[in-house]
Formats: sequence, C-alpha cells, structure tokens
Amino acid sequence: MVENVLWPAYFDAGLTRSEGRRVPMDLAVDEPTVDEVAEAVQQVGYDAIIERDKTYSREFEPRGRVLVKGADDTKNDLVQAIGAYVELLRD
Repeated sequence: MVENVLWPAYFDAGLTRSEGRRVPMDLAVDEPTVDEVAEAVQQVGYDAIIERDKTYSREFEPRGRVLVKGADDTKNDLVQAIGAYVELLRD
C-alpha cells in the first residue's frame, strides 16, 4: 500500500519553493495546520493519519505531518488536490 507524507510547509504561502512550498501561490495559505491538511485529505477521499510531533527537514519548529494511506494519485497530483481543498477550507 502506498503511503504519502504531506507536510504543512507544502501549502504555506509564507514559504518559497526552495523553502518547501509545493503548490502555486494561488493555492497556498498562511501557516496551514496539520488538522487543515488532514481535513483536506479526507475531503479528497483518502484516509489521513496525523503525526503531530514530526518536524519538516527545512523547518526548526515541529508542525507535524499527515500520512495519506492508499493514494493512487502521483504525489504531485495529490499535493495539488489537497492544496485546492486547504484553500477552500479558509474561505
């Protein structure tokens, strides 16, 4: 079973691409939380597991990460879809 790791930094408008953001600025939000990312994963139709004590390698403070179980999409497609939902959660 494929397991993808999603970090809040992937969706953070305050970061550049080289700092870890993976979505375009129009899908990025300010300081996304693991709860928002997990909720977006569930909206897309996958199971999400939150690991709150993990720290992204390019950051110093732990923000956690979300594990996505059984995703058939490529990681890039998954990140783009989740990014669209995270942005919608903020509206």
